[in-house]
Amino acid sequence: MEALQANKTKQTNMKFTVSSSLLLKRLQLLSGVLNNNNPLPILDNFLFELNKGSLFIYACDLETTMTTKLEVESNSKGKIALPNKLLLDILKTFSEQPLTFSFEEKSHAVEISSDYGKYKLTGFDGEEYPSMPETKDMTTLSVSTSGLARAISKTIFATGADELRPVMSGVFCQLSKDNITFVATDAHKLVRYIRKDFSSSKEAAFILPRKPLNLLKTTLNEAGEMVDFSFNDKNASFDLGHTTLICRMIEGKYPNYQAVIPTDNPNRLTIEKGSLHSSVRRVSIFSNKSTHQVRFKIAGSELQISAEDIDYNNEAIERLGCTYSGEDLEIGFNARFLNEMLSNIDAQEINIEMSAPNRAGIITPTISDDNQEDLLMLVMPVMLNN
Repeated sequence: MEALQANKTKQTNMKFTVSSSLLLKRLQLLSGVLNNNNPLPILDNFLFELNKGSLFIYACDLETTMTTKLEVESNSKGKIALPNKLLLDILKTFSEQPLTFSFEEKSHAVEISSDYGKYKLTGFDGEEYPSMPETKDMTTLSVSTSGLARAISKTIFATGADELRPVMSGVFCQLSKDNITFVATDAHKLVRYIRKDFSSSKEAAFILPRKPLNLLKTTLNEAGEMVDFSFNDKNASFDLGHTTLICRMIEGKYPNYQAVIPTDNPNRLTIEKGSLHSSVRRVSIFSNKSTHQVRFKIAGSELQISAEDIDYNNEAIERLGCTYSGEDLEIGFNARFLNEMLSNIDAQEINIEMSAPNRAGIITPTISDDNQEDLLMLVMPVMLNN
């Protein structure tokens, strides 16, 4: 009977040894999932699940789940939830060294042993942690890490923040056998980004939330050359090797973005992107602080960019050389939107196509530095103050 009791006690104890810097690096990646105000107190913790030599760590906010796998020295099995802030704070103080974690599964007592000493804290029952999202019946495609990173960075800045229109707070993905299209819009600006080297055996369309995409963008630096991108009717999953991110898709129908992009644009401006970006940034300093309006006046081979703030008697005018075909035109844009777009175009030269002062302008790179991508940006005009 005593031997049986001793064996039972032994099974409830968990122990593993891990590199302090590696653990900190992985937890910092996962910490981006956790919110300041979680709907469940248990979500303020990381879930540690130990399976002998493998340690799985989870972070979850009910919409996004991120998990990472580390190889550790251990012969134990079990799970426990550990407070994220306390754990990160102590790990940041250590130089690289092995740390030994000892858990008592029944009382949730935890002891951390380092070269400097021992530290005790209390964890929580790992069984209270939410179950992992459904990943059955998923379609999987392998995409290049660099291509996915570009798709996210070129679109995510254009997503909306209006809580009344949640579908516009994410990036719309349209999968086909020929390519994958990524679209983002906040009703003032729109970006359509097509990856020609991505394809899917199954045609699908869904909306990915902004938060997990931001997390993914930072985590992709840790991935290899390829990423497994999987999806079903509710969730999307990104397998980065040692780290996996699963997110719930945004429900709802995305606006018909194709209907918004004007096709008849007889006025075409070609200009060096760096010069235009610098000019807009300088001139916009003198613009009205509520409208951020800059005025484009195009005639012949000259683009005049101007802004004014009547309330403070501020005004700025610059002139740039350009190539232009079409009728003389005056049109106003929000300088903040223009600056965001120009910051996310890598080409040395861009085209701006326009039709009228009250119609959207289309911005495209003249020559893309990546022949596998097709980038189009749309910016709505603002009413000119005549």
